[in-house]
Amino acid sequence: RYVEIKHGRICQLAFLGQITTRAGFHLSGDIDYSGDSFDSFPNGLAALFGPDAIPQAGFAQIFAFVGLLELGVMKDSANGAEPGEFVGDFRNGAIDFGWDTFDEETKL
Repeated sequence: RYVEIKHGRICQLAFLGQITTRAGFHLSGDIDYSGDSFDSFPNGLAALFGPDAIPQAGFAQIFAFVGLLELGVMKDSANGAEPGEFVGDFRNGAIDFGWDTFDEETKL
């Protein structure tokens, strides 16, 4: 169940990233040391495949970073909880809104 929630959240972020870049919003600055800016690459799949695509080494770095997040950071047993105790809690101690301190009536 937690993998389904995690991948659903990743898909939501990917959709928002697609909408944002298609609307013309790009990060400022350069994507590499040779001076290529973020907005010099096309949107969507054309950024990965085609004549103006991100270089293969950059694609490999993105792929490796996502793999690191998948295997090392986004765990089901966040904050020392038993696996499956808080399904969908991928905060890993980074953000705490005090949810664990609420009584059952407040959580509903």
